Amino acid sequence: MMPRAVRRRRLPLWLSNLSQVDWLLLFLIVGLTSLGGLMIRSTELLEGSVDWWQHWVFGAIGLAIALMLARWRYETLMQLHWITYAITNIALIAVIIIGVAANGAQSWISIGSFNIQPSEFAKVGLIITLAALLHQKQATTIPVVLKIFAVTAVPWVLIMLQPDLGTGLVFAAITLGMLYWANMPPGWLILIISPLVSAILANVLPVGWIIWAVAMGLIAWFTLPLRFIATIVAIAVNIVAGQLSGVLWGLLKDYQKDRLTLFLEPEKNPLGGGYQLIQSRIAIGSGELFGRGLHQGTQTQLNFIPEQHTDFIFSAVGEEFGFIGSLFVLLAFWIICFRLVIIACQAKENFGSLLAVGMLSMIAFQVIVNICMTVGLAPITGIPLPWLSYGRSALLTNFIGLGLVESVANYRPKKTF
Repeated sequence: MMPRAVRRRRLPLWLSNLSQVDWLLLFLIVGLTSLGGLMIRSTELLEGSVDWWQHWVFGAIGLAIALMLARWRYETLMQLHWITYAITNIALIAVIIIGVAANGAQSWISIGSFNIQPSEFAKVGLIITLAALLHQKQATTIPVVLKIFAVTAVPWVLIMLQPDLGTGLVFAAITLGMLYWANMPPGWLILIISPLVSAILANVLPVGWIIWAVAMGLIAWFTLPLRFIATIVAIAVNIVAGQLSGVLWGLLKDYQKDRLTLFLEPEKNPLGGGYQLIQSRIAIGSGELFGRGLHQGTQTQLNFIPEQHTDFIFSAVGEEFGFIGSLFVLLAFWIICFRLVIIACQAKENFGSLLAVGMLSMIAFQVIVNICMTVGLAPITGIPLPWLSYGRSALLTNFIGLGLVESVANYRPKKTF
């Protein structure tokens, strides 16, 4: 008797068009979003807030958007990058005109009961624009680098007018990361950040400041055209940056100064600017190896940490799941960044590769700064922890970025054996 012909089952249409999606990346991000909802609920258990299920609802919406974008050919954005750039800047201008102020910044546009934060979506807009420009010409010449900085400067200035220092720093990280991937000489990268280093050294270690300025002159001599002029300019810029650091410090408001200094010794103002950091460190330390258990953290349940569900959500993870739970979160973020590098290396052209690296720069910078902030290794800047912190605009932005990266993965050259 002849065997019946075996019929091959057809996959659903939406799944068949996602044959090369990075499922591990998607799984890790869904897992972090789910954990974020649990942690948000734990921080607000006594208040009866609904933020935790809103986090999951918007996470589900973001996941749907990411899957739709993964099916869509990302190359279309190369022809639309100036439109994306224009929409980004128009939205940032609208915030300044009709925006709603909260926590000292005018960063939201209120639409009914929903507040939209355009500066979050501007991160993806900037990544698309820079990826398209650097796809056309790599950052191997000074005119190209200056063009990239000019393009970045417009939305960056609009964001700093809100003011939103955290997002401004993320913009800088995105730009520098994408320039490096676009073959900008590493020496130029050092020269770009050198004035900031000089400003810090001038107030902390004056001798180191002078040595640093001379070292920047040497880097300029070996990496820039017009060696003599470039060397003098590099040294002069670093000396001026050190001299101006005191003037710029005087222009900062008291709460901004506290954020920049109290992370070194929060005990100087334990009931003021240092309170949040002290309580965060107590929470993380009390979690010990395995944690106190979900909904069992004393600092978390008794609301000792202000705004814990947003910028300080990692302290809840540390208290209730301990060192082991925190380690798993860090490992998940490390694998996410590793997968983004793999996708960037396997992309079929520079545009897709740069999209992945822009996303990598955005996520890695936010994770490093946020976690360092909660344990006292960095100033408090108001940067959320991706997929874990509560923030609807930030969550949707991260999923949109994920969708674009998954599209790059989905349409990369297929492996042949």
